[in-house]
Amino acid sequence: MGYSIAIAGKGGTGKTTLAALIIRLLKERKGGSVLGIDADPNNNLAEFLGVKVKESISGILDRVAAQPDKIPAGMTKDRFLEYQVQTIIQEDEGFDLLTMGRPEGAGCYCYVNNVLRNVMSGLIKDYDFVVIDNEAGLEHFSRKTTGSTTALVVISDSTAAGLRAAERISELVEELKIKTKNKFLIINRGDEEIDKEKINNRGLKYIGRIPEDPQLTDISINNNSVFSLKKDTASLAAMAGLLGKIITGGI
Repeated sequence: MGYSIAIAGKGGTGKTTLAALIIRLLKERKGGSVLGIDADPNNNLAEFLGVKVKESISGILDRVAAQPDKIPAGMTKDRFLEYQVQTIIQEDEGFDLLTMGRPEGAGCYCYVNNVLRNVMSGLIKDYDFVVIDNEAGLEHFSRKTTGSTTALVVISDSTAAGLRAAERISELVEELKIKTKNKFLIINRGDEEIDKEKINNRGLKYIGRIPEDPQLTDISINNNSVFSLKKDTASLAAMAGLLGKIITGGI
C-alpha cells in the first residue's frame, strides 16, 4: 500500500507550488515510485513540474461522451474510462503525472470526480508515494474526490482568516468521514511561528512553516518549474524538513 499525501488549502496559499516541491523532493530521495495527481480543474501542477500535459481525464470523458460507440462491446462505461485513464499517465524522469483537467460540458464535474476517485484508489496501491494536489477551497471535499489518504496536508497563510479556513477543512474531513491517518498544517510565507498548541487542539498538527522566498515567489508568479530552484534555496530546504515529518507522522 502506497503512502498518499493530499494537499489542500484555500486559493492563493501556494498549495500547488508546495505540492510540486514535495514531488521534486520525493524524486530526489529515490525512496520509491512517485505519482503526482493534479485534481485541481485549473491544472497548474504540470507547469510547476516542467511537464506538458498531453491528455487529461476530462478530455477522455468529453471524447467518450461525443463518441459512445467507441466503448467496446461487453465493457461498461466506467470500466472503459478507468482503463483509458490508466493509459494517459505521463511518465517523466523520476515521477509520473495524472491530470484531471477541466470538463467542457456543464454539470459533468461529479462524474469526473467519481472516475478520479475510483482510479486513485487503485493507483495508490501501485506507487510508493502519491501526491494529490486538490482543488482550492472546500467543495472538492464535499464531492469526496479524496476518499482516503495517509496524510492530509493543509496549506495556509498566518492570517486569522487563513487559519479558520484550514480549520474548516479539517472539520469537513471529519464530518465526511474521509479516512486519513494524519492531518498536518503548514504555514506558507510565514515570518513568525504561530500558536502550535491552539492549532493542534483544532484537529491539525502544525509541523512548521515555509519562509518567504523570492525565488519561490518568482516561480509561482511565472508558473516556472520547481526544478529550477537551487538545492540550497530556503524554501526547498524547509520543505525537505517538513516532508520528513509528514512521512514519519509528525515526529
